[in-house]
Amino acid sequence: MLTVEDVKKWMEKFNQEIQTQHAYLSELDTPIGDGDHGNNMARGMNAVMEALDGKDFPDLPAIFKTIAMSLISKVGGASGPLFGTAFIEMAKANTGDVHELLVAATAGVQKRGKAILGEKTMVDVWEPISEKATFTAEDVDRAVESTKPMIAKKGRASYLGERSVGHLDPGAVSTGYLLKTLLAVEAK
Repeated sequence: MLTVEDVKKWMEKFNQEIQTQHAYLSELDTPIGDGDHGNNMARGMNAVMEALDGKDFPDLPAIFKTIAMSLISKVGGASGPLFGTAFIEMAKANTGDVHELLVAATAGVQKRGKAILGEKTMVDVWEPISEKATFTAEDVDRAVESTKPMIAKKGRASYLGERSVGHLDPGAVSTGYLLKTLLAVEAK
């Protein structure tokens, strides 16, 4: 069961991963998108850390809403609203149960992005992970890697058609970081 303190640690770990990998994420985004995914996510996570810094939150919905609003307001492109929606749905779920949180987040991301499994989006990571009662880092890596042979059906990458094959979806990669840093906190 996640606590407010766990979520703070999770965001710290996710922020560290995003700051470390932001150039790689933008590099992934260059051939199939705008080339700005990493920079956008880094800016968004800076805003999240600023919003959480030194603050107390009465419950999980309060911290999840704060994270959501920071991401929505600071992350450009589709990623801000999609990641923000994931956290809004976690707030609405009002539980510390990780599986229930991921199921709620996945449903929100699917609805907001109008995406389904197999369209080379972050849904290709959210959905298979949320279907498991528990998951491993290997499960996350497998889901992220599954986007490489897909033809993009959503977003800017969809304009490339067959040329999007052979590239990892940047949103799937950053979702993978989010889920793997959650595992690190859960393993405490």
